[in-house]
Amino acid sequence: MLLFFTLGLLVHVVFFASIFDIYLTSPLVHGMTPQFTPLPPPAKRLVLFVADGLRADTLYELDANGNSRAPFVRNIIMHEGSWGISHTRVPTESRPGHVALIAGFYEDVSAVAKGWKENPVEFDSLFNESKYTWSWGSPDILPMFAKGASGDHVYTYSYNAKREDFGTHDATKLDTWVFDNVKDFFHAARKNQSLFSKVNEEKIVFFLHLLGIDTNGHAHRPSSREYKDNIKKVDDGVKEIVSVFKQFYGNDGKTAFIFTSDHGMTDWGSHGAGHPSETLTPLVTWGAGIKYPEIVSAQQFDDNFLKEWRLENWKRRDVNQADIAPLMASLIGVPFPLNSVGRLPVDYLNGTDHFKAESVFTNAVQILEQFKVKMAQKKEVTLPFLFTPFKFLSDSEQLNILRKARSYIKQGKFDEVVSLCEELIDLALKGLSYYHTYDRFFLGINVVIGFVGWTSYVSLLIIKSHSNLTRDVTKEVKKPSCLLLCSFGAIGILVAVFLLIQACPWTYYVYCLLPVPIWYAVLRQFQVIQDVVASLLTFPLSRFVGFLLVFTLGIEVLVLSFFYRCMLTAGLIAFAGWPFLTQLWTQAKITSLSWTFFSLLLAMFPLMPVVGREPDISLVMGAGLLVLLLSLFVVTSLIKRKNSLVKEELLVHLLQMLSTVLSMYVVHSTHSSLFKKQGLPLMNQIVSWATLASSLVVPLLSSTILFQRLFSILLSLMSTYLLLSTGYEALFPLVLSCLMFSWIHMEQELLHQSGVSCKQKLTSTQFSYNTDIAQFRQLCLDDIRRAFFLVFFLLTAFFGTGNIASINSFDLASVYCFLTVFSPFMMGALMMWKILIPFVLVMCAFEAVQLTTQLSSKSLFLIVLVISDIMALHFFFLVKDYGSWLDIGTSISHYVIVMSMTIFLVFLNGLAQLLTTKKLKLHGKPKSHLT
Repeated sequence: MLLFFTLGLLVHVVFFASIFDIYLTSPLVHGMTPQFTPLPPPAKRLVLFVADGLRADTLYELDANGNSRAPFVRNIIMHEGSWGISHTRVPTESRPGHVALIAGFYEDVSAVAKGWKENPVEFDSLFNESKYTWSWGSPDILPMFAKGASGDHVYTYSYNAKREDFGTHDATKLDTWVFDNVKDFFHAARKNQSLFSKVNEEKIVFFLHLLGIDTNGHAHRPSSREYKDNIKKVDDGVKEIVSVFKQFYGNDGKTAFIFTSDHGMTDWGSHGAGHPSETLTPLVTWGAGIKYPEIVSAQQFDDNFLKEWRLENWKRRDVNQADIAPLMASLIGVPFPLNSVGRLPVDYLNGTDHFKAESVFTNAVQILEQFKVKMAQKKEVTLPFLFTPFKFLSDSEQLNILRKARSYIKQGKFDEVVSLCEELIDLALKGLSYYHTYDRFFLGINVVIGFVGWTSYVSLLIIKSHSNLTRDVTKEVKKPSCLLLCSFGAIGILVAVFLLIQACPWTYYVYCLLPVPIWYAVLRQFQVIQDVVASLLTFPLSRFVGFLLVFTLGIEVLVLSFFYRCMLTAGLIAFAGWPFLTQLWTQAKITSLSWTFFSLLLAMFPLMPVVGREPDISLVMGAGLLVLLLSLFVVTSLIKRKNSLVKEELLVHLLQMLSTVLSMYVVHSTHSSLFKKQGLPLMNQIVSWATLASSLVVPLLSSTILFQRLFSILLSLMSTYLLLSTGYEALFPLVLSCLMFSWIHMEQELLHQSGVSCKQKLTSTQFSYNTDIAQFRQLCLDDIRRAFFLVFFLLTAFFGTGNIASINSFDLASVYCFLTVFSPFMMGALMMWKILIPFVLVMCAFEAVQLTTQLSSKSLFLIVLVISDIMALHFFFLVKDYGSWLDIGTSISHYVIVMSMTIFLVFLNGLAQLLTTKKLKLHGKPKSHLT
């Protein structure tokens, strides 16, 4: 069994990793020649302001009194420069956003997990191409561009990371630090001849990263006074810095200014996905080389923003975020970043038509260079008769367009040059995408073949070892056919040789060779397949079709629950009526009523708003009080018993009740302290981490009697969950556990009804590693229903309080009892544990169900594996790389989640066994059991 699960885990890890090779590979290529505009640039220097986490609507809209929150920036829009919306891409996080702004390309989604401080891949940037770059701001952003630069011409000035505290002080101080240090820098430059000469060079960049708005948005939400006041502070700071530049350079008119943001933010203070509040960011430009405001009578856009912002008469120029990098390069005359895929927004430039034409031509050649390198790389590793070039941009077509564009420049037909080069850019970008996804279909087919083979093998294993559908002779291990073995061996060799000739990456060997042994294992069970077919032929057709339709409907409900949380509500309502469709209602009315009541109660949660959007600490306190009341009831029942274990059990439960009380105090105290901006109290932090550390140890001190151990696990995990809660979700594990207790009772009642004898009552049943194998029975159709219940409850545990398929569903306020200083991986780990706590409760209940129904964990687990794999295959076909970025990101995250769930099942099954069966001795007393 251990070998099977190890192999199963390995197979699923491969299937999980395949999505990154198929859909999330790095788009970068190397070996291009730098391209820059040959004409003198309009600006000598560029100042880039990036207000981290600033939404476009919050900057541009007027307040209730009709006043702008950023009067200086609004004055720029109306009298000095050009403006628009910069459309970002998923993931809307700080690192990918800054890479798009400064390097001009979009990192793949997996880059978020590779860290904010390191470069997962080497790339060129505007800073690298500049003569000198000085940058001020967050230690999480600045180092990645300095590290990626060639030479030592990129200078960074960062504050201490501990300043990025969501709870201690007003985050506007982060921006004030940047503005003050820039002023000090120019003051020092007047006295330092070496520095003075550097800042008077051409092709230089000043980068001001302003993190305060993002920090206040996370801590207080974008609708808060703190967030909006921070915008005013930034506006004042920008005005002051512009004045400093004008004074220092004698108002020479050679400075270009860019004001934008890396990403926006949702109403509930998070970002990462593709909601418009996250992808729409402001872009305001002014100074040297920038077009002045253009007054228009009407503008056509698909939104009503212009009217809402009262900017209908000022021309709005929207861009994609990566377009800003070539704009900045063009303004100061440095080579376009080599990996940039941005299109130069010519409409922002105020230069001559000749300059615009040359700039767009340079942009086209720079992107075409990437296309040529990408094509050459793919052609080099593909067999000539299998290589299919991008037909819309052949070598002759490239030369023809470039010659024609150069001819138009000589003739002074600059508008024609711009039009022709934009067409070339469009074709080159499509060609880049074509070669980037060249192997996608090939890899996808291999993964699907492997998926189908693995699911078939597990299904045959279930039928052969855990059912009565096959003859006894098939359960004997037969020697495989030599012809079959040689055939699959030959197929494997041919596939390996084919990949070797094409110099494919090692991962391709894994995806292409994995199906070979899987299908060999399937075809080895040919006799089992024959027996199954023979059994199905004797099965009534109407019943078979009925079972198939019900199974398909169940799978579709599970799949739809990823998109619509209300499907979980519909499923739970259907579950509530289950006892009335059987004889359970007449035989166990109290159990049936409790099942129906808690099913309907749990069905309310998916209908509620996603966690974090409407925080309410009073609900967390209420959940804690309910846990304490339930604990008192259990303690009272324990006191009534008279045996040697009562004192030990009482001591454990009292300890857990104390932990619950402390958690309630810490939540209330921390919330109050952060509201007063006094930071996270050290004692609260110590108690929180101690509670988390003990939550997996204290249950092991309790009795292994089924309900006592399950209740102990609930109490310990609830203490941690309270610390991670901000609202109604604190009630969720409690209601879920009550339903799980009812489920255990229901399953035993159903087993009684079916005529299977139960040797022990639930009140005396104990968890134990040494379960008698003779008690195990064969699978029946009802066991498929039990496995379906488990998968449904796991999805309810995942999506019951939020759609975690979206990165922006995470609320940082959940971890404030543990830490408030920005630490993405630690915060991510804590939020992941919050998600897994209901998962662990369901798995522990499932252990009890397996025990009470006298079914081996392997057989039920295999059915769950088949259901999960069918869902995963479903989502694999739903993955898309077209449409809105919200659709693309969601489709990928759904597949990742269902595959992660399958992998986590293996680990959490082991954790559930540990939590339910392991017993630690207290005070050195020998372990004893109830009889």
